[in-house]
Amino acid sequence: MLIGVENVATPEWAKRSRKAVRVSLGTAVRSLPRAIRLVGALAWRTSPKLTALAVAVHVLSGCVTAFGLLATADVFAALLREGPTPQRLAQSLPALAVVVGSYALRAALDAAVAAVESSLQPRVTRAANDEVTAALVRVELLAFEDADFRELARQGGRQGVRSLETSLRQLTALLSSTITLLAAVVTVALLNPWLAPALLLAATANAWAAGRMSRLRYEHFLDSVTRTMRQRVVEEVATFREFSLERHALTLQERLLAEHRRIAESLMADQIRMAHRTNGVRLLGRALAGVGTGAAYAVLGLLLYAGALDLALAGTAVLAMRTGFSALSATTGSVNSLYEDSFYIDFYLKLIDEGAARRQRSTGVQAPHDPERITLTGVSFTYPGKEEPALRDVDLTVERGEVIALVGENGSGKTTLGKVLTGLFPATSGTVRWDGVDLAEADLRSVHSSVAVIAQEPARWPMTARTNVTVGRLDREDPDGAAWREAVTGSGADEVIASLPAGPDTVLSRQFNDGQDLSGGQWQRMGIARGTYRDAAVLVADEPTAALDAKAEARVFEGLRRATARRTTVLVTHRLANIRNADRIVVLDRGRIVEQGTHEELMAARGHYHELFELQASAYRGDLLPPSASASTTRPTETGR
Repeated sequence: MLIGVENVATPEWAKRSRKAVRVSLGTAVRSLPRAIRLVGALAWRTSPKLTALAVAVHVLSGCVTAFGLLATADVFAALLREGPTPQRLAQSLPALAVVVGSYALRAALDAAVAAVESSLQPRVTRAANDEVTAALVRVELLAFEDADFRELARQGGRQGVRSLETSLRQLTALLSSTITLLAAVVTVALLNPWLAPALLLAATANAWAAGRMSRLRYEHFLDSVTRTMRQRVVEEVATFREFSLERHALTLQERLLAEHRRIAESLMADQIRMAHRTNGVRLLGRALAGVGTGAAYAVLGLLLYAGALDLALAGTAVLAMRTGFSALSATTGSVNSLYEDSFYIDFYLKLIDEGAARRQRSTGVQAPHDPERITLTGVSFTYPGKEEPALRDVDLTVERGEVIALVGENGSGKTTLGKVLTGLFPATSGTVRWDGVDLAEADLRSVHSSVAVIAQEPARWPMTARTNVTVGRLDREDPDGAAWREAVTGSGADEVIASLPAGPDTVLSRQFNDGQDLSGGQWQRMGIARGTYRDAAVLVADEPTAALDAKAEARVFEGLRRATARRTTVLVTHRLANIRNADRIVVLDRGRIVEQGTHEELMAARGHYHELFELQASAYRGDLLPPSASASTTRPTETGR
């Protein structure tokens, strides 16, 4: 496989749903009221008045339908009694006027229903989207490291909300068609008790077919979830801009297209098989429903033959039965859609529940605003879905005002350690304390408010250049702009801003008209300015100059040195020449701290740091690689960041 998409695992929520869908149809149908209650409760919370009005109008519409059907019996009775035709027509006019009036009122009520629903549905959709957004915004950072949660967020946010929206429409349609069906059943029951069960006979076949088709479609969705995820991965590497340069330079276009077609062919074949199965079920259901319909009309014929039903009432019965069959078809269609949507609504519920379970905690324990000492004791950390820990039994103490440099090979755990000591990631085991306050018990908002992060790949906020910097601390008082100027000057972002067409007011996104995109190095300068402007007590700079040239890098590190004079700073870098003046250098290897000390102390110890430093220095001196350094470059690393 070119991309390695075969290694994409089936999400846990899909496995649980796969087990749930295997339950019996009766059990599944009994669970349908849960989805109805959810949609109804969400509509009620959104607008109680509109929800109550929608129900009232639907009930009134059904009552008008029943009244119109019963009034039709008077019309037939007047037309079929003995006497001259003109006289019978004249006698039927009052009843006919009642029937026409009922149909006119029903049309007016249908218009009222449409008006109410058009006002209610957008409110429900907005409320559902708000719940999803709130759930995702408030989860802890670690949740987004979990591939299962990311896929659940996508499905719950897209399929779940869409199903809630369609379910609201189907629920109101179900209410209307059910009331119409009941009106028809009551009408034929009043005409003759034998007609009601005959009318309902077709419902069983329709309900079975509708439920079975829904389950087949949902099973197909669950079976294809993993392959759909794989297809999306291939689509991204085949079409997204980030891969475009190497995609063309490596002439991978046709290979990627072939990979995409292979997965698409598999999905298409499954979809065709599913369509054939559902068509078979639909055909069988319609055949059984046709038998039920024939039986209903046979009962009507027998009643007429036996003289148990007058001809005038038989005409009304035929009309009522046709109304009933139409309502029955609409009802089973709505139940089918609701039943199918109930599976996807379950994604929405799972996402809300999972979001609540992973929500960033809020406690009454406040972390110190400017900790004097940060202490890690026996800290280990493992990423979701991984078996090997990224950090193992780390003990570390950082004093206020210290500049600590975390160094090591790729995968040694440098970035992870920076996130754990700032509370961005919770320790899997061990404790992280700020001045004795255990971060596992602290309000994380109070912790993060004292932290600034300069990421290797900073977020590319679709905002103006000015806001891209000040978003680091929107509530900071800076009336004369001195803090702004210091941040952009020290980071080199002033040169970036000066090159923009509208200066600091340029929107940094090509998604907008007149928007401007930046290079990787320019974005990195903006990220450094943002982290500096935040002016937090603890600063973590993770490879802050990876995309900068030597001149820009020297300027940035000079700016960081000035900025670190008043805060605790953690530098994560592989460029060892930039950290010689750090107060302490912490060397990690495979998630463990193997050395720490000043540059001079570590060089004198001639350990792992000395080996890494000499390896980099030799490239500038033109030396041959020392044997030990050469070996270290091929040493396998374990999972870590």
